[in-house]
Amino acid sequence: MRLDDSPAKIRVLFVCLGNICRSPTAEGVFRQQVRALGLDDRVEIDSCGTGGWHIGEPPDARAQQAAKQRGIDISGLRGRQLCQEDFSRFDVVLAMDHDNLAELERWMPADSQASIGLLMEWAGEPGAAVPDPYYEGGFDRVYAMIERASQALAAELEQRLEAAR
Repeated sequence: MRLDDSPAKIRVLFVCLGNICRSPTAEGVFRQQVRALGLDDRVEIDSCGTGGWHIGEPPDARAQQAAKQRGIDISGLRGRQLCQEDFSRFDVVLAMDHDNLAELERWMPADSQASIGLLMEWAGEPGAAVPDPYYEGGFDRVYAMIERASQALAAELEQRLEAAR
């Protein structure tokens, strides 16, 4: 996955199916990591779902609990659906699994400069997906996977943003 060599600001979007479990967890985890690095004014973070079933809803209570146990409050986030403008607004668009990546590829305009891929690529696990916690692995396992990939992504963005100064 490519990133601009010298960005002044980087915009990151996390995408899952309904935007109530994995992607809001990733948004919260990544936001905390970016804040800890002092980069919150240079990194914009959001999340969305490819489906519209949960527009306006808060994250699943179990996702909120997994985050809260680790000092992250995602209760204020609300579900939204992916839109065409996301491909011009965000530099990096990261899917949680292959189905959502396929949706991103389908929605992405031909002239988009956004870099899309799987979140777990950043954890050094090419092709790996963050499973839906409802059916595979549970919320704690999913949180740990997201945290691992987010740490690597945050470290990479820190290097790129510092090089741009």
